Amino acid sequence: MSPTPRTALTIAGSDSGGGAGLQADLRTFFACGVHGMTAVTAVTVQNSLGVQGFTEIPADVVTAQIKAVSGDMGVDAAKTGMLATADIIQAVAKTLDEVHIGRHASIPFVVDPVAASMHGDALLREEALEAIRTELFPRATIVTPNLDEVRLLTGLTVTDAESQREAAKLLLELGPQWVLVKGGHMHDDPHCVDLLSDGAQFVELAGVRHETEHTHGGGDTLASAITASLAKGLGVPDAVSTAKRFIERSVAESYPLGAGVGPVSPFWRLDHEQI
Repeated sequence: MSPTPRTALTIAGSDSGGGAGLQADLRTFFACGVHGMTAVTAVTVQNSLGVQGFTEIPADVVTAQIKAVSGDMGVDAAKTGMLATADIIQAVAKTLDEVHIGRHASIPFVVDPVAASMHGDALLREEALEAIRTELFPRATIVTPNLDEVRLLTGLTVTDAESQREAAKLLLELGPQWVLVKGGHMHDDPHCVDLLSDGAQFVELAGVRHETEHTHGGGDTLASAITASLAKGLGVPDAVSTAKRFIERSVAESYPLGAGVGPVSPFWRLDHEQI
């Protein structure tokens, strides 16, 4: 009998194309050696070309999933992805308190404030942005917005290192313990520089910018790799550094699939000759 691995919970939407959402989270959890569990918040209709629609899961069903797995199997770290509505966000926040997940409890909590797909398709109802600010950010161990999400959450457009640092300060005012302002959307920068801060320190994490259009699920993969490392007991800076290396390799190994944008790939963690 194998030893029981650490566990990680994703509270997120389903991607029918398998490239992003909870499918990307579960794939990453597996590759990082943790047992993945889910609380499904929405079902999207999408493929490599974009999102054609989505249907939310009732808030009480979402919270029942969280309680079911946390009460029986235990959660070592959790993350959010697409939450769709203010009702779901508020219900999730209340439930996280009940099961002791979040920055003021013992279980790390990663907030990936998914507001739109990489194609620009909205994945969040208008009223839900304020709920993310007021309900999720104060409970977060770390938040991981991209630059489009930074603009939606703070009104600030990040164009360089100075405005990226200012964005981190504004986001920290909303209550998370740590902020990772991802720099992947600063396409004029030859490097991909993410900024990690807890207010006392500002750490630039520079990475290689790979020339590929196949980056679907990259944000989900990074956030879930951070979650997996936190589940294993790493502190936030080490978890983020480990996840940064993981996503760099996953982007480098991305593959075409369908007529549009293909997914990043954690398959590099597998030894294909032994499969």
